[in-house]
Amino acid sequence: MTAHQPRTRGRPPAADRANVTAAALRLLDEAGLDALTMRKLATAVGVQVGTLYGYFPTKRALLTAMAEAMLNGCRDAAEGVPQPRERVWALAKSLRTALLSYRDGARVYAGTHATGPNTLGFADALNGALREAGLDAPAAMKSALLILHFATGHVLEEQAAIQSGPELPADIDNLRQAIRKGDYPHLAQAQDHLTGMDLTELFEQGLRLLTSELS
Repeated sequence: MTAHQPRTRGRPPAADRANVTAAALRLLDEAGLDALTMRKLATAVGVQVGTLYGYFPTKRALLTAMAEAMLNGCRDAAEGVPQPRERVWALAKSLRTALLSYRDGARVYAGTHATGPNTLGFADALNGALREAGLDAPAAMKSALLILHFATGHVLEEQAAIQSGPELPADIDNLRQAIRKGDYPHLAQAQDHLTGMDLTELFEQGLRLLTSELS
């Protein structure tokens, strides 16, 4: 008779966690964050719901793993870029691109604190570029957080606009009517610029403002 192998205890192996994370990202793209439930993920992976909690004890833990996976390769954007400020820009742009690559990517990433090599490597590269641009350690960390928050917020707005679809023109029209009917002279002068902006150009303008004092 073949002896039974002893049942292992503890968390499942890292490869299985990676497979579940990848499945969660696929489901995210297919259905969006609001539809990403542990039950649906379990069905997609082919396991019982309870099994998933061996991989991720909470949904927040799952989202953190997904955020870590999204940043795969982001730090590489700084390689070969000679000037520190340009490296900062390259890293910030790579974060935006990564979050835009997934449906609701910014919503998943916001508020997570991953400790994996993708997230920490990216943060280290960004802080290093800011230090080389002339900031001390505390100032570099503050600037890095501002850039991260700016990039995340910008993508949140971009993805919200995408998902608004046909409702967006009506919303903009209502906004313009409210401006015309009210006493908002400065907004009235600029209301033609409420739509049609190049969001990439707007993002890069924000980066320039945030890094204007760097060497």
